[in-house]
Amino acid sequence: MRTITFDIPPQEVLTKDSVTVSVDGVVYYRVQNATLAVANITNADAATRLLAQTTLRNVLGTKNLAEILSDREEIAHSMQSTLDDATDDWGIKVERVEIKDVKLPLQLQRAMAAEAEASREARAKVIAAEGEMNASRALKEASLVISESPSALQLRYLQTLNTIAAEKNSTIIFPLPLEMMQSLMKR
Repeated sequence: MRTITFDIPPQEVLTKDSVTVSVDGVVYYRVQNATLAVANITNADAATRLLAQTTLRNVLGTKNLAEILSDREEIAHSMQSTLDDATDDWGIKVERVEIKDVKLPLQLQRAMAAEAEASREARAKVIAAEGEMNASRALKEASLVISESPSALQLRYLQTLNTIAAEKNSTIIFPLPLEMMQSLMKR
């Protein structure tokens, strides 16, 4: 006999952690024993469809949202074995079950997006803070080196002025130490 497929229509399911999701799927089955399919049930196809819908709701009701989103293959396998066991008396062999789509409520999607954005921003702030900390350590080390030699400070100052002059053609205010100004004023 050939394989028959049908879509499980979207089922509204309340998960173990009280989140409402809409889930649909596909079932692949074949009639293994036509005599049993006719003798033991009125309409094997319709019964298999209804059983697939209730099995989907029952299996997903025992899972939390994270499990539904991450363990689709395990859920599909569980559904397949449950459906196959239940339809054996009807002469039907369930070959495969696939979970097609899990639709989250729009509010939950927005909340998850906001949480992910907040998490990214928090990581960015931590990285920026680490960068600031490393920069301050480097400046501290540089200040220790410069403090050992007063001429090193003057050279660094002149180097900074040179860099500023090279980047922008603008007026540079050259501050003079107060000690020099006082000595000039006394004369």
